[in-house]
Amino acid sequence: MTTSDAAAPDHPDRSTVRSLLRLWPYVRPVRARLFCAAFVAVVASCLALVFPLILKWMVDGPVTGHDPAGVWLGALYLLLLGVAEAVLFGLRRWLVARPLAGVEAAMRADLYRHLQRLPVAFHDRWASGQLLSRATTDLMLVRMFLAFPLTFLLVNAVTILSGIAIMLAQQWTLGLVILAPAVPVMIVCWLFERRYSEVARRAQDQVGDLTTVVEESVLGIRIIKGFGRHRSQARAFRELSRTLRGTELAKARLLASIWGVIVTLPEFAIGAALVLGTVQVADGKLSAGTLVAFLSTALALRWPVDSIGFLLAMSQEAATATERYFEVMHATPESDGTTATAAATTVPAARESAGEGGLRFHGVEFRYPDAPADAPPVLARIDLHVRPGESMALVGATGTGKTTLTALVPRLHEVTSGRITLDGRDITGMPREELRELVAVAFEEPTLFSATVGENVLMGAPGTAGRAELDRALSVAQADFAHTLPQGTGTQVGEQGLSLSGGQRQRLALARAVVGRPRFLVLDDPLSALDVHTEAAVEAALRRVLAETTALIVAHRPSTVLLADRVALISDGRIAAVGTHHELLRTHAEYAHLMSGAEEDGR
Repeated sequence: MTTSDAAAPDHPDRSTVRSLLRLWPYVRPVRARLFCAAFVAVVASCLALVFPLILKWMVDGPVTGHDPAGVWLGALYLLLLGVAEAVLFGLRRWLVARPLAGVEAAMRADLYRHLQRLPVAFHDRWASGQLLSRATTDLMLVRMFLAFPLTFLLVNAVTILSGIAIMLAQQWTLGLVILAPAVPVMIVCWLFERRYSEVARRAQDQVGDLTTVVEESVLGIRIIKGFGRHRSQARAFRELSRTLRGTELAKARLLASIWGVIVTLPEFAIGAALVLGTVQVADGKLSAGTLVAFLSTALALRWPVDSIGFLLAMSQEAATATERYFEVMHATPESDGTTATAAATTVPAARESAGEGGLRFHGVEFRYPDAPADAPPVLARIDLHVRPGESMALVGATGTGKTTLTALVPRLHEVTSGRITLDGRDITGMPREELRELVAVAFEEPTLFSATVGENVLMGAPGTAGRAELDRALSVAQADFAHTLPQGTGTQVGEQGLSLSGGQRQRLALARAVVGRPRFLVLDDPLSALDVHTEAAVEAALRRVLAETTALIVAHRPSTVLLADRVALISDGRIAAVGTHHELLRTHAEYAHLMSGAEEDGR
């Protein structure tokens, strides 16, 4: 998946405020502490505005009257205010630290749970790096927004309004001078927000693309080294890094522009107010203390005004991160149970199939969700019945839809039309959890997790499975090598199981499929990575397992085909013939050609 398609924003015209309001369900449980922290920050910030008033009192009183005791008293007041302000800001940070860490953790946990429930078609379209960046970088941006800009946009607004009111009350003419830059600053902020949101979105999507390249390079390091492709991979990484660098520089230029305007215009206004105020003091229209207090208040507002630029920037980045987060969260997950429609169609389906049992495909058709409307289906009118206790081999040329057909049984993909039944029950009317307890799968490309051998195998068993079931499954899969590993079945296999050979990984995947004694077994060419002798040993043990289950096996070798009771030949997405291995050899030229080619490959 590229940034331009699946990662595109679903609501490009959504405002920043609306985007950030989508965080409310996560913020609501900790709203009391956040509101309390905001109130404390407002009080602390407003205390800073008391400093100029004390200075006015000191200049017009003790300083003008040459009263050292009054000066020391004023200094004490300033010290106490400074300590109070520091304590309040420290309290604010303490109030927000724990709840915001909880908000981030809750969002990350929800995202992970949702990813587990999304269909395989979603993961086929999305690059893993895009998903990783949403779970890490984007959530960090959201937490930073909740911790700082969310509070200080409010705090600074209150501080600026309070400061302006104090200045107008002290000398309204000077106050109007200070207010003069307000309109151009607001216009610049509005323009900045529109442009920065686009650049921020582009940068965060590019971070996802870069993450994808890094992940693929790490996982495919053996291929990169084996083919000497480290330079081309490095070039690809440098190109993406250079693109991201350019985008980040564009962000920096925008931020520098708004900061230049926000800092420069108020400085001119303060300078003009200083000149005008000095003239008024010289004319006796204004006291020196009032001018000092006025200018001190204006200077106290410099930080709240200057910070508007990066607070808006952080808010835009958080809004973009929120959009990216909810793009995934709003993707439709797999349903957990029976839908009304499925329930309605299950009853007659069960009556039609009563007494037949096994695994049955009824006029199944499938095309990928993102395929063009006029594209031919991958599978068309599949009618196939695997009887209870029978093993059916699927044979066909590469690309004829064998693997896709097996993926429909555990509902890794949904049929476009038709239905599939297990012992007469429509699988769309069964809770997915129940369906996947009945059906075990083993894929041609085995996936192992960064866990122990035992943990990887027992993933295919109920929670009550123990040592006896593990040993039996390893024996069936001829994976007894696990006992000779440094820590036996407690040995960590490492990421993707790459510390093991291809054949070892495939045998552990087969053990995982059979450990739970499933009623239905779907195997996608499970012995392709095994040598001839190991394959023969696995087949001998697997025959005993197949005698106790109903199985659908994708096969390319005659030896694997001979494990099955019957064979289905699939050609161009359709079932071309069904029969025993020997019958099809005699009666079907395409099947005979496939098997003769497989035998030559075996030799």
